[in-house]
Amino acid sequence: MAIRIKSHWQDEVRERSLPEVASALAYIAWRVALDKAINLHCERFVYRDDAQRLAVIQEYLAFLIQVADRLSHGMIEDEGRRVLVTAFAKKVFAHVQDNSQDLLGPGDYGSPFIALLNVRSDEYADFSFDDDGPSYAMLRHLGFEIQTLMGGGQENRWVIDQVMDKDGWEAYKSFAKAYRDLFE
Repeated sequence: MAIRIKSHWQDEVRERSLPEVASALAYIAWRVALDKAINLHCERFVYRDDAQRLAVIQEYLAFLIQVADRLSHGMIEDEGRRVLVTAFAKKVFAHVQDNSQDLLGPGDYGSPFIALLNVRSDEYADFSFDDDGPSYAMLRHLGFEIQTLMGGGQENRWVIDQVMDKDGWEAYKSFAKAYRDLFE
């Protein structure tokens, strides 16, 4: 399932600040993560409830934040990179909080996401990422975390393969293209 992602600025002449780019990236990351969560359902994997689906979306978001950090390395100076990734994570935090609250009711959903992001940041730091994108090990880790969330029951036992071989790679490609387009 392909989604259309708007990744070009309407007024291409005006220079964008890093927080503006981060805001656009957060929206795009949410759309990509949601699309991949929906795709798992379309591939006949089974979610127990909306909370589980949101947890899968959050795993994709943590992965995409790491992708943005890796893509910005060497492209943006260190201080700008910090500003971009921090603003991006804050905007994603707001998306997680708002959408979770809409689906699950009042509560603090953003703080657990930040805790997850901190853990995943440490874990993803061990994996390589080059000009071709994330390593197979990085995609495998994403798949493993989503498999853990979805469980190993008969209906979900191949989730890791779906994420490693198809959905994780597609999420990376969609997001990386949009990332590069926003900086053109």
